[in-house]
Amino acid sequence: MGYIKKRFFAFKVAFQGIYLFIKEGAHAKIHLIATLTVMFMGWFFNITKTEWILSLVCVAIVLSLEAINSAIEYLVDLASPDFHPLAKKSKDIAAAAVLIAAIFALIIGLLIFLPYLNEIRKLP
Repeated sequence: MGYIKKRFFAFKVAFQGIYLFIKEGAHAKIHLIATLTVMFMGWFFNITKTEWILSLVCVAIVLSLEAINSAIEYLVDLASPDFHPLAKKSKDIAAAAVLIAAIFALIIGLLIFLPYLNEIRKLP
């Protein structure tokens, strides 16, 4: 397989991963709903370029960590189908990474959107 074909194949595999992530990941769907909400609010409030960048970076980090968390869970389930305390620790810590990112993304989202929401509240 030539270099170009290998690159196209790599993209195909990556897009298959995105499809599986969305199709099979219950938490992925929640994060995607949050992403759509942030995108709509960004459009609605006409946020600044810097605010868009921060919002998109937060979305990318949370979605990426959720995908990595899902991959770790699949791998741990394959390697340790029976309960094992180390398998549980691995899955718990991977989930914690997503939670940490989501909490900070929420804080950043509040810092960005609360002033806009307060302006709406002040309107007569």
